[in-house]
Amino acid sequence: MTVTDTGAQTVAQRMFELLPAVYRIRDAEHGHLLREIVEVLAEQVEVLAEELGQLYDDQFIETCADWVVPYIGDLIGYRLLHGDVPEIASPRAEVANTIAYRRRKGTAAVLEQLARDVTGWPARAVEFFERLVTTQYMNHPRPHARGTVDFRDREALAWIRSHSGAFDDLAHTGDVRRINAVPPAGRGRHNVPNVGIFLWRIEAVRRTRVTMSVHEAGRRFRFDVLGTDTPLHGYPRTEPEITHLAEPFDVPLPLARRWLSEHVGAYYGSSRSILLETQSMGGDPVPVEAARIRVCDLSDAGGGTWAHVASGNEVAIDPVLGRVAFGTALAAGERVLATHHEGVAVPIGAGARTRVATARPSPVESAVGGEALQPHLDAISAGGTLTIHDHDVYVETPTIRATTAAPADPDTVVHLAAADGSRPMVQASGPLLLDLEPRTTVVLDGLLVAGGPLVLNEVADAEPRTIILRNCTLVPGQARTSAGEPQHADRASLIVLDPFAEVEIERSVLGPVIAVEGSTVKVTDSAVDGADPDAVAFCGRPPVVGGTREVTTVADQQVGDGTEPGGGLDLHETTVTGGIHATQLDASNSLLVARLAPGDPRPAAVLARRRQVGCLRFSYVPAESRVGRRYRCQPEPDDPPDVRHDATPRFTSLRYGDPAYLQLTATTPDQIRRGADDESEMGATHLLYAPQREANLLLRLDEYLRFGLEAGFFYAT
Repeated sequence: MTVTDTGAQTVAQRMFELLPAVYRIRDAEHGHLLREIVEVLAEQVEVLAEELGQLYDDQFIETCADWVVPYIGDLIGYRLLHGDVPEIASPRAEVANTIAYRRRKGTAAVLEQLARDVTGWPARAVEFFERLVTTQYMNHPRPHARGTVDFRDREALAWIRSHSGAFDDLAHTGDVRRINAVPPAGRGRHNVPNVGIFLWRIEAVRRTRVTMSVHEAGRRFRFDVLGTDTPLHGYPRTEPEITHLAEPFDVPLPLARRWLSEHVGAYYGSSRSILLETQSMGGDPVPVEAARIRVCDLSDAGGGTWAHVASGNEVAIDPVLGRVAFGTALAAGERVLATHHEGVAVPIGAGARTRVATARPSPVESAVGGEALQPHLDAISAGGTLTIHDHDVYVETPTIRATTAAPADPDTVVHLAAADGSRPMVQASGPLLLDLEPRTTVVLDGLLVAGGPLVLNEVADAEPRTIILRNCTLVPGQARTSAGEPQHADRASLIVLDPFAEVEIERSVLGPVIAVEGSTVKVTDSAVDGADPDAVAFCGRPPVVGGTREVTTVADQQVGDGTEPGGGLDLHETTVTGGIHATQLDASNSLLVARLAPGDPRPAAVLARRRQVGCLRFSYVPAESRVGRRYRCQPEPDDPPDVRHDATPRFTSLRYGDPAYLQLTATTPDQIRRGADDESEMGATHLLYAPQREANLLLRLDEYLRFGLEAGFFYAT
């Protein structure tokens, strides 16, 4: 027996040396049998020592195991939260701060910190009685509580409507409605007992050194790599301890023009929210100095021009539209790199903040700087990983191959992935072909794909082939206009023509899917975006008469009228915008947002050909749909029209690229917002566990509020 662990070897050596020398000499003469027994005992001693060390660590909240946290909390009277929210699965921070919280019980600062701890969202606490117009006692004047509005105070006036009034410090007349009323739209605010908690659900996700899209060579650019107008967000500053109420710099604020203009130094620069760099061919990036930055309105002025033009050495930034204009044109071959923050409501798709770690096969190839991907892909066609390490644009239409050397070999896995923290974009000029041999798997992880669909053509065998998409975005509509609309809403993002193929989609965003009958598509925590509920999101491919089944023309990429059924579709915690025509349909905790447009040839917006199999559970599906068995779905087929309308999901935005894309509004009925099997939201937002966060917050507010006060929460974004 050989002990490979260094620690165990040390312990074994020390234990063996404690034996009398005569036994050690005899053991050497007889083949070290005694030494081997001591090594076995040493392993158990190591296990015991590690257990004793952990028992000591478990006495402290900072180092204890997760399962010990509730027991330490019980010693100080900590009340457990209910609901399983992965973002804040362990209440370690709250238990550690419980004593400090109770010493400051009833103050606005502790309510704000509690809101951050139990929801995971940035928060601001507002004592509405401080903003109430009242007659002041002259022995205790409050100069900050003015009875009239100063119309010269631009900043104060700007906060009245933005962010639901979280930073509105002006005095208001009384509002006698209850602040904890249901639904949220009916909640009151400015009243004597009211305390409001404002929450920012949209997080600011960092994009580092992204190649800006070109509007006019050398002069005008957009931050968004797809060339759309996208608002910029400020990254909240980190506070180890909350000693004051949150300010605009402490939350993921969508940056307004005037606000950014007056606080350029707080948001622009290295390690801040925005930074522009220029890079010559083969050179190092050179930062643009803050002194050159001017914030202004660069909206369209007609004739292809923008409202303002930078002059001289100036660089104009419009944070509302995400546009940049250089006063002096850049040299030929010089490009602009931007570090900025985008608003994201649902962390799915390419560049999401959270990604599930997965094993990646060897050998490993690397790509960077927009270099050609095809040679690297060819090198790993027999199995391996190609990792892209930046946010660059790869203008290429590669073919991804997976080969099997011999029938006896195990299944080949080809992994094309973005490195953690990166979001590379593959800008294709046509279909991205998957050339897969039998029993092979292709995994795409963290990629943004635009310009063409991902295609698996039909082959002449009945062997399985597997496609896995994780944290990917196959741009709905294949490309976007500057206004954020899909350029080709009728074109598919994924085309599967092999009837024996298996597709797995996880935490991804993609446009319509064409999958022929016989194939299976499983979608989890994702969005399938047909661009409109009247359109088609999933269907089969119409029969090809006298031609090849391969995708060779633009017409082959079109979804069509969706009258041909697709393969089996299995949805879990997924939002589908558009009609579905599948051979077999299963859905769980999902939103199927679809309707029939006038003159549509389909008999139903959501249609399953084999209705004797398949089950829809805890999902929203149009009542007139023709599907298999329904279990606790909304609405019920026999509900009256008014009840059906009341059980309809309401989205802040269904346009891909908007910060609030896929987000359910606070006025969405509880049948949808708490309609999943674990009482979370249906659809892609299920993974946020928003209702559980709200319940935890209300539980804590009730515990830490002063007597006579009432609290309610509001969503600022």
